[in-house]
Amino acid sequence: MRSDPLTVQQIFQDRRQYRVPFYQRPYVWNREDQWERLWDDILVKADVRLQGGKTHPHFMGAVVLEPQDRESIMGVEQLHIIDGQQRLTTLQYLLTGLAHCLRDSNISALLPLVEGCLRNSNPETMKDKSIEPFKLWPTFRDRQQYVWAMTAQSLDELRERFPASFRKDGELRKIGVDHPPALDAVCYYREQISKWLDGEGEQKRVDRANILASVILRDLSVVCIALGADDDAQVIFETLNGHGAELHATDLIRNFIFMRASLDADDLYATLWTQFEESFWAEDQTRGRLKRPRMEWFVQTALQAETGDEVDIGRLYAAYRHFAGAGLSAMPAAKQLHVLDRYAIHYKSLTTGSGEEPIAVFGRRIAPWDASTIHSLALRIATSGVDPVAQRSMYDDIESFFVRRGICGLSTKNYNKVFVQQLRKLVLSGVDASEFHKALSESTGDASRWPGDDEFRRAWLEGNIYPGRLEASRLRAILHRVETGLRSAKSEEGVVLSLDTLDIDHIMPQSWAAYWPLADGQQAIMEDLAEARLFELSGAPVTGKVAAVLERQRSIPRFGNLTMINYGVNRSLQNREFSEKRKAFFSHSNLQLNRELMLREIWDEASIRVRGEALFEVARKIWRSPA
Repeated sequence: MRSDPLTVQQIFQDRRQYRVPFYQRPYVWNREDQWERLWDDILVKADVRLQGGKTHPHFMGAVVLEPQDRESIMGVEQLHIIDGQQRLTTLQYLLTGLAHCLRDSNISALLPLVEGCLRNSNPETMKDKSIEPFKLWPTFRDRQQYVWAMTAQSLDELRERFPASFRKDGELRKIGVDHPPALDAVCYYREQISKWLDGEGEQKRVDRANILASVILRDLSVVCIALGADDDAQVIFETLNGHGAELHATDLIRNFIFMRASLDADDLYATLWTQFEESFWAEDQTRGRLKRPRMEWFVQTALQAETGDEVDIGRLYAAYRHFAGAGLSAMPAAKQLHVLDRYAIHYKSLTTGSGEEPIAVFGRRIAPWDASTIHSLALRIATSGVDPVAQRSMYDDIESFFVRRGICGLSTKNYNKVFVQQLRKLVLSGVDASEFHKALSESTGDASRWPGDDEFRRAWLEGNIYPGRLEASRLRAILHRVETGLRSAKSEEGVVLSLDTLDIDHIMPQSWAAYWPLADGQQAIMEDLAEARLFELSGAPVTGKVAAVLERQRSIPRFGNLTMINYGVNRSLQNREFSEKRKAFFSHSNLQLNRELMLREIWDEASIRVRGEALFEVARKIWRSPA
């Protein structure tokens, strides 16, 4: 290994090309976090030179380079950028902005020095004349925008090549457009340099241009670390990046895989890794207080599904290295990628709920329950090779476990341990639907048991469901499944459409006193409600009107009193009497959930109980018992 502090001019003046390996991430530096800070550092040096002071090199950090074997005297020298591509790419954009301003100001004497750091000479001796003239060659995701930005000789050419980024008056759009980073960086530095050069008289601009060019070419310094034949590029890469926030764990994992790939690395990247470059995998996902790119959650899930071991998201890279192994026992890059690829399509189906595969249907049904703790288990089932009927059976068991426990008001705190235990059993013994049902049924204790029909029935009929044990999204999901269960083979629409846009309605409203007399005809007032509440808190025995008020209050949040209706219809009715509500159901609702309501003359506590019993019989079949 050799390290040398080099100025920008020394880095780029030789006839060579710095290549960003295809498996590295794209260019991600931006104005606020990096470009402005670099420009501020340049201005400090420029002011010192303006005042006749002596400048000292400004250290920009280190880059790690891996020289490539040269098989022919033709072509330019090539070095792979193992670390530091963001710095070197930014310097190319800075130099391009400077070249634009020199052309605009007709300062031709400095232009060859700057252009010599942007383009390699003697194209007639190059093996690939379309690529080798560039001093730096980015990863394929950045190439088109990079070439367009770097070969444009003026702002007008940039406008022609990136029309969507400019307003009709020719100015760069400031709002509502995410500019290609290459264009954005070149335009930013072009604008800053132009402002700094602006002054009275041509000679002043020339003098300031000389100072600025000197600062950029000679005062900015980078330590270039050139690896030798026996140096491990991944170890160097990890040492510089593994402990900082600059890279995600999956960036390290990607480099770990491909730095150990054999000669088929290009094919492996194209066939097995490029799917992970889609924006879907880069989107941030939040779990609890942690926010990570979806790719990190996926790798964590895939590792757990493959090994049956818990993986700490904060130590994801270390867990992956342990999984892949080292030395003679190291897992080949191709095998690592095949493992990730095997889980990827199922993970996408699970988390998006797209498609009709068992895991996709399960993903749609379980989504409201924040059930990331079962993702690894779900992937293990999906990739097990068992038939779809068995997969659906196992997913139904998991859904029933979540729904029954949710309705029964049982804790979710221990779910991670519960399902890791079930996953380990599948890893050790294989995937079998009947064995899985038995194992899940045998869990005991409030933290892990699967409620049976008696407990489920009591909670369904008597629990404070909404508001109370269930949030709106989960209640909608339950009512959606019940609605589907109520439909027969002869229904015009066997599978109900989404109910997400409908409003949850208490048939007997929460504010019932004005329009809903008690069963004996008495009208309740606010004082009655307050008195009933005090008796309920005290635990004292109640009779008469107080007992009737309490029974009504307890009946309102139960399943027998809950349904779905159009938001506007629900709001227009407010707390109106049942006869008015029934007319609205006749006029506006096609749901089986509301069919019985249209046939009733009155709606009271007994009606709520009867409807609750009927709905429970449907629910009991949908979310089957562990027994």
